[in-house]
Amino acid sequence: METCDVLIVGGGLAGASLALALKPLGLSVVVVETLTPETKLASPAGDRALALAQGSVEIFQQLEVWSQVVSLATPIRHIHVSDQGHFGKTRIHAGELGVPALGYVIPARDLERAVVDVCDRRSVRFICPAEVTGLQVQGDHAAVRLNCHGETRLYQTQLVVAADGGNSKVRQWMGIGQQVHDYSQVALVSMVESERHHQNTAYERFTPSGPLALLPLPKRRNALIWTQGKRQARKLLSLPSRDIESRLQHAFGWKLGRLKLVAPIRGFPLRLIRAERLFAERVAIVGNAAHQLHPVAGQGFNLGLRDVMVLARLLEDQQRRNGNLGALGLLERYAKARLDDHDRIISFSDGLIRWFSLTAPISALGRNLGLLALDHIPRLKRWFSYQAMGLSQQYNSVNR
Repeated sequence: METCDVLIVGGGLAGASLALALKPLGLSVVVVETLTPETKLASPAGDRALALAQGSVEIFQQLEVWSQVVSLATPIRHIHVSDQGHFGKTRIHAGELGVPALGYVIPARDLERAVVDVCDRRSVRFICPAEVTGLQVQGDHAAVRLNCHGETRLYQTQLVVAADGGNSKVRQWMGIGQQVHDYSQVALVSMVESERHHQNTAYERFTPSGPLALLPLPKRRNALIWTQGKRQARKLLSLPSRDIESRLQHAFGWKLGRLKLVAPIRGFPLRLIRAERLFAERVAIVGNAAHQLHPVAGQGFNLGLRDVMVLARLLEDQQRRNGNLGALGLLERYAKARLDDHDRIISFSDGLIRWFSLTAPISALGRNLGLLALDHIPRLKRWFSYQAMGLSQQYNSVNR
């Protein structure tokens, strides 16, 4: 049986970022991943655009990843929020807040490739392709069974971290349930080219069928995330491109001139999923294994990255005290440290969907007055902006 201090199940962005954060601590860390880097980078999922909050950029700077991708990321210097058919709007500008950008947009594949490259350069230990086939807690450690190239390998570790996504096997094995809300919506994801340059503006337009976001990419390209009801989405996906473009134009308007699809359009069902607990004995849950959000505010990945850094900080503190890395007290501190951030972001994202779904005239009036207030009250706008940029979290001493 082989041993390690921390075994991370899942080598995606969350799992690999945790391994990088732990590398300077001198711990023995093993990352188990089912897919080879080549297979993962070839996946259509790599086409999706990630909206990185400014706080996430600062984390990737700490992890020495950002310098590898900054030239591939498009800064968001302005945010424009509107409600189709109504008067309310909110505009946020990076210059007013004294920051170079409110966030950045980057293709997931580019960020994944950079994280893999930094992991290789820093000799992070990956076992892949491999699958975790069993996990058993045994006193002061966990025993993990792997299937690697058809052979069984056994590991003994102080802590198992579940970073294995929304269908996490580890979470299920440990009996951690989920709270699930089906929005009965589909996110239609693609890329469009606009007649006019976006001027590094991220647009969020709320429509009767759901929110429509255009995120800036290089030149005149924009990442499209268009929420539709399930029936409307099926109908749209069956239409030729010119008819989809016509409906998109009607929903977004002509602020950027004519919009043209320049990539295939794909649909992803939308649900709010939250793990009932963030830990079990000898196990911590991070990223999509812990939560999946509606993309309306672009906060899901950023929330998961903060899970990773908070856990890394607590493990650093525990190591300094010569404590067991899988101790119950540490896991309880992790769950407590993440509770407020999870509650706030999940409530915010879910609340936006519910608020903008209300069709009564008094509800529409109230939310549009709210948008105007946010646009015209500097103190309120600054608070909202810093929350959205993920700058309210601290990760003292990790990787410093």
